[in-house]
Amino acid sequence: MAQGSEQLDIPDIDITSFVFEHADQWPDKPALIDGPTGRAVTYRELTGQIKALAAGLAARGFGKGDVLGVFMPNLPEYATVFHGAASVGGMCMTVNPLYTANELTHQLEDSGAKLLVTVAAGLDVAGEAAEASGVEDVFVVGEKSFAELLGDPADAPEVEIDPAEDLAVLPYSSGTTGLPKGVMLTHRNLVANLIQAAPTSGAGRDDVLIGCLPFFHIYGMQVTMNLGLHGGATIVTMPRFDLPQYLDLIEANGATRLYVVPPIALALARHPVVEGRDLSSVNLILSGAAPLGSELTAQLGERSGATVIQGYGLTETSPVTHTLHPDADKPGSIGPPLIGTEVRVVDTETGEDLPDGERGELWIRGPQVMKGYLGNEEATAKTIDADGWLHTGDIGVRDDDGDFEIVDRLKELIKYNGFQVPPAELEALILGHPQVSDVAVVGVPDEEAGELPKAYVVAAGDDLDPDALIAWVAERVAPQKRIRLVELTDEIPKSPSGKILRRVLKDRERAAAS
Repeated sequence: MAQGSEQLDIPDIDITSFVFEHADQWPDKPALIDGPTGRAVTYRELTGQIKALAAGLAARGFGKGDVLGVFMPNLPEYATVFHGAASVGGMCMTVNPLYTANELTHQLEDSGAKLLVTVAAGLDVAGEAAEASGVEDVFVVGEKSFAELLGDPADAPEVEIDPAEDLAVLPYSSGTTGLPKGVMLTHRNLVANLIQAAPTSGAGRDDVLIGCLPFFHIYGMQVTMNLGLHGGATIVTMPRFDLPQYLDLIEANGATRLYVVPPIALALARHPVVEGRDLSSVNLILSGAAPLGSELTAQLGERSGATVIQGYGLTETSPVTHTLHPDADKPGSIGPPLIGTEVRVVDTETGEDLPDGERGELWIRGPQVMKGYLGNEEATAKTIDADGWLHTGDIGVRDDDGDFEIVDRLKELIKYNGFQVPPAELEALILGHPQVSDVAVVGVPDEEAGELPKAYVVAAGDDLDPDALIAWVAERVAPQKRIRLVELTDEIPKSPSGKILRRVLKDRERAAAS
């Protein structure tokens, strides 16, 4: 049975007009501050720069349906580029600034990008990829080429945008399976999700945020950048994450809300460098992108003194579908569906709805669900069914209060002697061990059992005994969920959004076995 079908009033407006609808109320307030240098851009300056870029893009023939590639780290100009393109009816195709030329070329070709914006440090890779993919021009933020792209703000065109049909952004996601695909998000998708997320995740004009999550990723783009700007917050940008610098920026700017992913949450909760730092200005920490266990949630709250909540979503849902209310006391829960969001928990074998307390795949329907994958009808049909339900590939459970918990990824479940073993559940447990600083659990092939649960563990010191850890876990889980193998490692491979890259570990296993 679906839950959470309340109606949502969505204005018929483009994303840029929505984000800055109240900006004239605080024109001289800093909208964005470049963390490393302290360079500030006020709301008046930002909206002027967006109009200047819109004018310059229009003068170059860039308009409705055109794609602008963005290949740069978090800087104040990211918002300018994003909204400059969106306001003339184009869309930004966002790219990880650490990508190689081949990876960038793939996204430029797949999206049909017309122009590319980068920074000086990315110019060599950008130039190579642009030449290989046939991109017309590359502009470098902070240099003459980008300055010359800006036109007269008064010449910014009035473009008729259909929010329900016109795309605003094209982030790339592997989805539930396969290679990265362009996720087609409309203006309406983005606007709807900002309205949905604001009551629990939104920031106001008295808030200061640290923009450490990459803006090329939907979480940083929407929850930090767009939701923060809509509320009138000040966002301090970080080009790359560095824990000591992150702490410096929190203290120096009096950050009030932290949007994080589990690796950052883990560092804040346990890393020695955090000891003695002043986090007193922080009142709320929101974690997303991957499950955050209840014990780590509690540890982070105790160390920081802030309220810690968790949210859930996907690139394909713009991204947020669930967020725990700050007043709720449920560590590990992602809370109820956001307003206007319908959710089902479905048996993966039968497709039948499951009752409360039973684990199944989450299916989601709502105005934040993507239009589809760019140029890939087959992948779209596999992800969104004929009734509009997006099959998330995530295994979740709903409790008696209507709140949800994510327990694993469908494709990452370990098959041990016919039992489904959820690695995320084991990871959350193992992170509670005092001698463990990080962990990833994967299934490794076994002739008899099918797969054996194996833990890759980053030890917090020199005293961790793998056999003792195996025994510790065995005391706390059912027999089929026991860890059978432990390997100590220096680092757990993760994506920029904080997701564990299990395929890297599985590739390591295959290489060792060959």
